[in-house]
Amino acid sequence: MTKQNTIDFGFEDIPVADKQAKVRGVFDSVASKYDLMNDAMSAGLHRVWKDMTIAKINPQPGELHIDVAGGTGDLGRRFIKRAEQVRLRRGGKPARAIIADINAEMLLAGIDEVKDAGMDITRVCGNAQTLPFPDNFADVITIAFGIRNVTDRPQALRDMRRVLKPGGRFFCLEFSTPPTEWLRKFYDIYSFNVIPPMGEVLTGDRDSYQYLVESIRKFPKQEEFAEIIKDAGYARVGFENYTGGVCALHWGWKI
Repeated sequence: MTKQNTIDFGFEDIPVADKQAKVRGVFDSVASKYDLMNDAMSAGLHRVWKDMTIAKINPQPGELHIDVAGGTGDLGRRFIKRAEQVRLRRGGKPARAIIADINAEMLLAGIDEVKDAGMDITRVCGNAQTLPFPDNFADVITIAFGIRNVTDRPQALRDMRRVLKPGGRFFCLEFSTPPTEWLRKFYDIYSFNVIPPMGEVLTGDRDSYQYLVESIRKFPKQEEFAEIIKDAGYARVGFENYTGGVCALHWGWKI
């Protein structure tokens, strides 16, 4: 098998055609414990990072937000809540959110009638590489802790840009690489020695958590991923490290 026919699945090389199904298997397994998984992966900080992301996005009344690989829908809810705060002061229409995920189990796990009450939220099963939305459709597209699981990341970035309206903005929140050596070593120790055993205790599934920590180490560093976003056609590309680079928020505009 030639190298161009393989892709990383954590530290394992597998046929490209197999990755989507294997990733789906991971998230089928962890869907009911997704927030618990993110708490384990981030020591609870993912909630703070998502709040910081929403502040950076600056949601506005009437905007349509698509959260790709949106899982349990918490970023979409945050978007609508923040836009509603602005609407109460300024007027306008309520914001809307579409939660798009290739994994139906994740979408089902995210349904919460109490949390969703009063919000215009739609859930759609769809692939990040070929989103089931028309051109020039959304004001904001986000993907949080999902891009590293996509088989063809450049294709997904291009398709998300296709769906954005001119002037629309893209934000990607993802685990990343701390630039300082001591923090990088500490996080590696935590990731490989704490998270998989914790996953086994909390969910009975060590292998899925092992893949997830490996996938973080295989993901491009901040500067490299910023270049991939630029190559996909975005303008005003930038990024900001959170918690010393354990996580990073990337962004770009469709001009």
